[in-house]
Amino acid sequence: MNELAWWRGGVIYQIYPRSMLDTNGDGVGDLKGIIAKLDYIASLNVDAIWISPFFKSPMKDFGYDISDYLAIDPLFGTMEDFDELIAKAHSLGLKVIIDQVLSHTSDAHAWFEESRQSRDNPKADWYVWADPREDGTPPNNWLAIFGGCAWEWEPRRQQYYLHNFLKSQPDLNFHCEDVRRAVLSNVEFWLKKGVDGFRLDAITFCFHDAELRDNPAKPKDQRQGRGFSEDNPYAYQYHYYNNTRPETVGFIEELRALIDRYPGTVTLGEVSSEDSLATMAEYTQGDGRLHMAYSFELLTKDYSAGYIRSTVEALEASIGDGWPCWAIGNHDVERVLSRWGGADAPADMAKMLSAMLASLRGSICSYQGEELGLTEADIPFEALQDPFGIAFWPNFKGRDGCRTPMPWQAQAKEAGFSNGKPWLPLAPEHLPKAVDVQESAEDSVLNQFRRFMAWRKQHPALVVGDIKFIDSKEPLLLFIRQWQNEQYLVAFNLGSSEESHDLHGLKVSEGLQGHGLVAGQLVGDSLSLPPYGSFFAKLS
Repeated sequence: MNELAWWRGGVIYQIYPRSMLDTNGDGVGDLKGIIAKLDYIASLNVDAIWISPFFKSPMKDFGYDISDYLAIDPLFGTMEDFDELIAKAHSLGLKVIIDQVLSHTSDAHAWFEESRQSRDNPKADWYVWADPREDGTPPNNWLAIFGGCAWEWEPRRQQYYLHNFLKSQPDLNFHCEDVRRAVLSNVEFWLKKGVDGFRLDAITFCFHDAELRDNPAKPKDQRQGRGFSEDNPYAYQYHYYNNTRPETVGFIEELRALIDRYPGTVTLGEVSSEDSLATMAEYTQGDGRLHMAYSFELLTKDYSAGYIRSTVEALEASIGDGWPCWAIGNHDVERVLSRWGGADAPADMAKMLSAMLASLRGSICSYQGEELGLTEADIPFEALQDPFGIAFWPNFKGRDGCRTPMPWQAQAKEAGFSNGKPWLPLAPEHLPKAVDVQESAEDSVLNQFRRFMAWRKQHPALVVGDIKFIDSKEPLLLFIRQWQNEQYLVAFNLGSSEESHDLHGLKVSEGLQGHGLVAGQLVGDSLSLPPYGSFFAKLS
């Protein structure tokens, strides 16, 4: 494998289209809005964009319920807009990665509308259908992530269909060869369009246990949320039979064979399983599976140096020649600055977190707004859009708080996002962090993000080097990145008080300058790190 493939160590900027920029006044961001902001995104010194779904959809789950994989939803624009987006991104040196939601469709998809009609039509077995038990109840105990039973009754077939998410998101039957062939054909359509890769949503959900065995119960002390909260019944089971089935690897290899016919393209899998680090390693093994995978392991509330270290080390120990991708925020979880720092987290913490993420071994995904240091917005119940949040309110407020529109201009109507009423309200506390405010402040979170990502590119060890952690007390995170003959010491203070660490004879030849972060100081063997401080140095 080419060690210097563009995606190795690449910085991928995630765009949530609904909230980037609205150009037609309907309150929802669109493809033309993304095109208008590509110059801004390129100025962040990132390598690629990942665009969340913009395909035709009833929008029950805001685009993750697709009714036509080969069409742009009119809400977002036209295919001509997408072609223009690809061309402009490429002219700016940005790769384009798009979401593919392969495990399920919308119930408005033509495939499902045909499949649900009878048990003997051409697409009768394209979805997961099962007879009821003798008493009419669902065939097993599987649960949906968004709440309740994972089975929905269809009177026309006198059968249940499986939905791991909303009941309007029926699961495809990947045991059916025709389904796999049709899915790969859809993927190739976008390859021919010129996309540079795919982020594979819910890839672990493609296959189900053909015997429909019950999932075993999970003891209370082992229930933990990864993309869902602990009070969700979904946490009460081990999801051995409706998730991460062994057949998935075979499909991933089929997908990779297709991808390899389009040199330079890449696959990034979203992994959610009982042992997501082990699954990441399995799915990225060798040259015939996914190029990269990422999980929810750093999207949790646990913010300790020990947790970050143990998570990365656990993956490093098992991934072999596979390649990780790390994220500390996305469109499904509370914004990282609020999750790890609280409502009053300082700007220096936002700066440090992006640098810390970008200093780990692997590629990274940075979610729109992280470069501004945006916090989670508090959305009142009456303004909620997310069905997940509406179902689990008030214990879990859903995902709307991280999906609010980007603040472009502090003094403009709706912060320059839209001339109409935005689909979600702008957060008033985001206005002082608007792009126009930060552009003019040399030491802003935004300008620091730009500086660090540009500086990182000058140091290959930080982009593609190996990683080895150094024992340290909380809240310090120390490690060495090595590439060829270069070794760099990297240190972060994750806490709000000054901390020190004895380097125990590590031979620092020179401190690295130019990263722009609040910097630590080395006096003899003693490293002193200010709150949210960082230290980078060459080792001899």
